[in-house]
Amino acid sequence: QVQLVESGGGLVQAGGSLRLSCAASGRIFSGYAMGWFRQAPGKEREFVSAINWSGGTTDYADSVKGRFTISRDNAKSTVYLQMDFLTPEDTAVYFCARSSFVTASEGEYDYWGQGTQVTVSS
Repeated sequence: QVQLVESGGGLVQAGGSLRLSCAASGRIFSGYAMGWFRQAPGKEREFVSAINWSGGTTDYADSVKGRFTISRDNAKSTVYLQMDFLTPEDTAVYFCARSSFVTASEGEYDYWGQGTQVTVSS
């Protein structure tokens, strides 16, 4: 069965760091770009970051540039999101998803994980 499973979320103080992981099963990882999105309470889901298959192309939302870093380990079928200098505004459920190319457009992603909660306290 095809699955994307996020992990690494939790509660952290402002200024702290977390690293999210997204492990893929099945034949859904190889050759594809991967992205991270997030959804805060009462808000729509928004793009955070994306990376292409080789890792040579990445994209970030302006709100996370310089603070978040996306990476992937293709041998482990896993994509990561290193989040530093977290603020309460980063509180959200974080989702990973698959796309054919690096894009911020949610509609271009076809497989989604269930999400992992990140809470940043002030």
